[in-house]
Amino acid sequence: MDLFEYMRSAAMEKESPLAARMRPRTLDEVVGQEHIIGKDKLLYRAIKADKISSVIFYGPPGTGKTTLARVIANTTSAEFTQINATVAGKKDMEEVVAKAKEFQGMYGKRTILFIDEIHRFNKGQQDYLLPFVEDGTLILIGATTENPYFEVNGALLSRSVIFELKPIPVEAVKELIRRAVYDEERGMGSYRAEISGEALDFLADMSGGDARQALNAVELGIMTTGRGEDGKIHITLDVAQECIQKRVLRYDKSGDDHYDTISAFIKSMRGSDPDAAVYYLARMLSAGEQVAFIARRIMICAAEDVGNADPNALVVATNASLAVERIGMPEAQIILAQAAAYVACAPKSNAACSAISEAMDTVERTGNLPIPAHLQDAHYKGAAKLGHGTGYKYAHDYPNHYVKQQYLPYELNGKEFYKPTGNGYEMKIREHMKWLKTQEESRLSGED
Repeated sequence: MDLFEYMRSAAMEKESPLAARMRPRTLDEVVGQEHIIGKDKLLYRAIKADKISSVIFYGPPGTGKTTLARVIANTTSAEFTQINATVAGKKDMEEVVAKAKEFQGMYGKRTILFIDEIHRFNKGQQDYLLPFVEDGTLILIGATTENPYFEVNGALLSRSVIFELKPIPVEAVKELIRRAVYDEERGMGSYRAEISGEALDFLADMSGGDARQALNAVELGIMTTGRGEDGKIHITLDVAQECIQKRVLRYDKSGDDHYDTISAFIKSMRGSDPDAAVYYLARMLSAGEQVAFIARRIMICAAEDVGNADPNALVVATNASLAVERIGMPEAQIILAQAAAYVACAPKSNAACSAISEAMDTVERTGNLPIPAHLQDAHYKGAAKLGHGTGYKYAHDYPNHYVKQQYLPYELNGKEFYKPTGNGYEMKIREHMKWLKTQEESRLSGED
C-alpha cells in the first residue's frame, strides 16, 4: 500500500458511518450471539485457534454476520479476501481462485473467501466454487439474510457449518449505543454528547435487534441536535423518537420472517389463542403482507384444525377471503381479524385432515383396489351385462335414509378413516352415526 492509498484508507475509515467505525475488531468486542461465540462454543474455539472451516452465517440484518467475518480476518494467518455477491461475477471469482492457488503453492497459506449476500449468487456461480471449496483451495465464509437451506447450493451446504445469528438482545444493543456515544476513538465521544436513560431504552427496543439501525439513529441524533446551555448534545427521548419514527419490522416476504410469522399465526389459531392470532395478523399487515395470502391461510386452518367441530368456521373464512378481495385495505384488516378470531375460538378437530391423510397413504400403499360391483356405474352401454350396479341399495328407500352395505373396497372392509372427535359439532356427528348404525342393526335383527 503506497502513501496515497494509506491516506485514502485512513480518511475513509474516519469518515465512514458510525456503524462501520464501531464494528468489533476482536471476539472480545462482539456483543450478543453467545449461543455461537460463547467461550465454550465451537466457533469461538475455531477462531481463536485459527482453525476455521467453511461456514455460512445467516440471520437478520445488523446482527453481526459481516462483523464475525472481519473478526476472523483480523485473527487468521490465512490470506483473507472479500467479495459481494450483488456485484461480483465469475471473473472476480476466477481471480480469487488464481490468487488462492498462488498463495497455496508459493507460501503454503490458505485463502479464506468471504462472500457477503451469498444468496445473490445463482446456481452456476455457486457450482463454480464447489470444487475449490472441496479440495481446500478456498475456505468459504458466506453471509446471508436468507435461509441457506433454500438459497444455497446443497453441495456447498454439506461442506459448511451453518451458524444462525439471532437478533441482538436489548441489553447488548444498549451496550453498543453507550460505546458509540462515549467512545472517543471510534465513536462520537469527541462530540460531548449524552444520552438519557429513556432514549437509550427506546432506541434499543425500537431497533428490533438490529445494531446497525440503532447506531445509525445515534449518529443521526448527535449530528442533527444542537448543543444545550451546558455545551453538550443531549439525546433525549424526543430526539430518539425523531431518529426512529417507526419500529423496524424485520419481515422479508420471501424469507425466514415471512415463514416464521405465518407459522406463529397459524399455530396461534390452532392453539385457540385469539389474542396471539390477531397480534401476528397485525405484524403481517404492518409489513405489507398480501391480504389474499393471509385469507388463504385462515381458510386452510379452518378446514385443517377446526373441521367439522364447527363447520361454520370454513364458511366464515371463505366469506372473509371473498370480502377482502372486494374491499381491500385498510378495512380488510377488520374482516381478517374477525375470521382469525373466529377460527381461533372455534372448537378444534383435525379428524378430517387425519382422514384424508390416512386415506392417501392407503391409496399409495394399496393402489386402485377394485370398486365393489354394486357401486359401479350401471348407466353406460353394456354395464348391466357386466354386473355393474347390480345389488345396489338406494339409501333413501330405507328407514332413516340409511342402509348397511359395502362401500369400501372389500380388501378394506371395516377400515375407518374419519373418526369424529367429541369436540363441538363433531360430537353430534359421532352420536348420529352411532344412532344410525344402531337403528340399522335393530331393523336387520327384526327382519331375521
